[in-house]
Amino acid sequence: MTYPRLNRDGAEPLWMQLMRALRTRIDSGELGPDQPLPSEAELSDMFSVSRTVVREALRELVQQRLIYKVKGRGAFVSPRKTELRFIGSMSGSADDLRESGRRVTTHTVRQALGEADEREAALLQIPLGEQVVRIRRLRRVDGQPWLLVDTALPARLVPGLERAVLENQSLYDVLRRRYGLEPAAADRWIEAVFPDREDASMLEVSTSTPLLGIESVAWLDDNTRFEAYYALHRSDQTRFYVGIR
Repeated sequence: MTYPRLNRDGAEPLWMQLMRALRTRIDSGELGPDQPLPSEAELSDMFSVSRTVVREALRELVQQRLIYKVKGRGAFVSPRKTELRFIGSMSGSADDLRESGRRVTTHTVRQALGEADEREAALLQIPLGEQVVRIRRLRRVDGQPWLLVDTALPARLVPGLERAVLENQSLYDVLRRRYGLEPAAADRWIEAVFPDREDASMLEVSTSTPLLGIESVAWLDDNTRFEAYYALHRSDQTRFYVGIR
């Protein structure tokens, strides 16, 4: 792998030139996800610069989230995160992923009738204890755990949904085709959370791994609230895009 010479007579600092040289290799794909960078000593020799210059360049790449460091092992190229737009739209994350050519599978973990608890009753604006259909699903993308989501829907709006086959199905597609429910709008809240043992096991992360927790409530044209969910996203694989115009 060859790198350009640094311009020692230019106005741009050497560390910035080195950072740009490394970034060019990362952006082009020449250095791929999780691939190690040359060591500080190797970079120092390759570019004939001090270790201080190398460290400053690597520090900037870490801040830009283009590389990450592992103590005792060196610096590595950060995996590229998939950008999802669904936070600001009524499409699901699976739709975004399929459009980008990813392989998406959804496994139904649990699916049953129950009585609305305080949180579900408040979000769905229904009486405490009214029957709801609860669904827990685990989504994988290209074989890797991606999202764990718990959904509650008023049972009176979706009779028989607790028995429907939802494996690898879009829930919104089922709601449209089977019940004529078309989402008109939704509110969503995002927070950083740590998973409990069960959730961490399903997402194949540790309980100390920060996740993105997303709470959502959706309603129909007549303002009837028909769906509430809480989703846990792997923050190491996802970032969300919200456009403001």
